[in-house]
Amino acid sequence: MKVLTLIGCGLAYAAVFSLNIKDDLNQSIERGKELYMESCVTCHLANGQGVKGTFPPLAKSDFLLKYPEKSIHSIKFGMTGKVVVNGVTYNSAMPPSGFADDEIADVMNYIRNSFGNKNTEMITQKMVAAIKEK
Repeated sequence: MKVLTLIGCGLAYAAVFSLNIKDDLNQSIERGKELYMESCVTCHLANGQGVKGTFPPLAKSDFLLKYPEKSIHSIKFGMTGKVVVNGVTYNSAMPPSGFADDEIADVMNYIRNSFGNKNTEMITQKMVAAIKEK
């Protein structure tokens, strides 16, 4: 009987913990959407398609999902030079966003869970803070 009680308590704890993480992610996505619409939409467009040959797409982006650290770095510090996204080479500049680490995490969570992208790993402020300029 004690074993069943322990298992039941463990499952209840896991369910509550999982719901809290999902709720935190959803809140981060909402904050990220606001920031995206204020700053990122100009180049990457409202639908995340970007401008072919000029600004890479975020929609269904292989780069965004494969290389979260590089994506964080580009938002945090800007980016110049060539990058290949979905098989297309882009060679333009992206200025640093000026966002704080928590805001970068929110934008990353928004774009990694929008425009046909699906990712359940939540980007945190701590993960963003760990990315240093090279």
